[in-house]
Amino acid sequence: MSSAACRRVLRAAGSSAAGPPPCSSSALRSWVATSTSRCAPRRGLSAAGSINVFNRDMKKRQKNWAAALRDGHQYDYLRDEVGSRVADRVYDIARTFPLALDIGAGKSHIAEHLSKDVVERLFLTDVSEETLKQTRRSEIPTHRILADEEFLPFKENTFDLVLSSLSLHWINDLPGALKQIHQALKPDGVFIGAMVGGETLYELRCSLQLAETEREGGFSPHVSPYTAVTDLGNLLGRAGFTMLTVDIDEVQVHYPGITEVMTDLQGMGESNCAWNRRSMLHRDTILAAGAIYKEMYGNEDGSVPATFEVLYMIGWKPHESQAKPAKRGSASLSFGDLSKIGQPTSSTEQS
Repeated sequence: MSSAACRRVLRAAGSSAAGPPPCSSSALRSWVATSTSRCAPRRGLSAAGSINVFNRDMKKRQKNWAAALRDGHQYDYLRDEVGSRVADRVYDIARTFPLALDIGAGKSHIAEHLSKDVVERLFLTDVSEETLKQTRRSEIPTHRILADEEFLPFKENTFDLVLSSLSLHWINDLPGALKQIHQALKPDGVFIGAMVGGETLYELRCSLQLAETEREGGFSPHVSPYTAVTDLGNLLGRAGFTMLTVDIDEVQVHYPGITEVMTDLQGMGESNCAWNRRSMLHRDTILAAGAIYKEMYGNEDGSVPATFEVLYMIGWKPHESQAKPAKRGSASLSFGDLSKIGQPTSSTEQS
């Protein structure tokens, strides 16, 4: 069931909060947190003047806690998979990058898939100090820097390549962050990133909303932490990038039940950090959500799927050497002439 279908079910149930569209959440606080809240959101403005949706200090604490887990490596499967797919896109570009930057690098999930023949030197940044301490070994010389993705401490025209994997969806001012990335790139430099999209974890989101409606008489309003794929190209263009490429990929993971989904999200450091988050849900609501999850989305073997919609983006900083589109009206042929290709000319017919 998609988000739109879930909204129709909730409206049919007579929920008083069914007017605003439910939005996505890739994170759950502890075992039961969602992006819902019955209290007034404690919002402010970021330094750039944008709405402050996420508590960045909370996100740093969550990532530090996840990094301190003894078995934390078992929750890295999604970051490892997406990191390898980002690295594949780096290999698609036939050049060597002398200096690269990985924003929100975590344990260096991209660098382990790259070679020094492609990237000669790499800077790794993350908001979590504990996560940076667990950076994996790579043949590429690396430098670790503790830095917030919203405030990059680099000079203009510094890097040949900027990478980011599964960290930009927690940024309050995404347009401002993309502009900072654009400024940090050298002319003809490239940005390759991946972030989760608007339909991520729609199964979990709908199950929790339906359960809350049934047990508590209505579900709370949501604030979406995700960017729609239809908006991503516009954001990159506004930041100054050219020759844009945006594509979508889905990663579906199967779990024994809803509890395991929540546990893994917490172990990934992907718990909700929105200001309007709820601190807890009632036990009855969680049990009802688990039953709804299996009834609506369960597999024949008893497992339940969790879908992660990943948006990949590539943008280049302009340079005079790059190919430019021809001026409008400069074409010497029309599309109508394409149908005549391969047809014999009059001179051929006479001969």
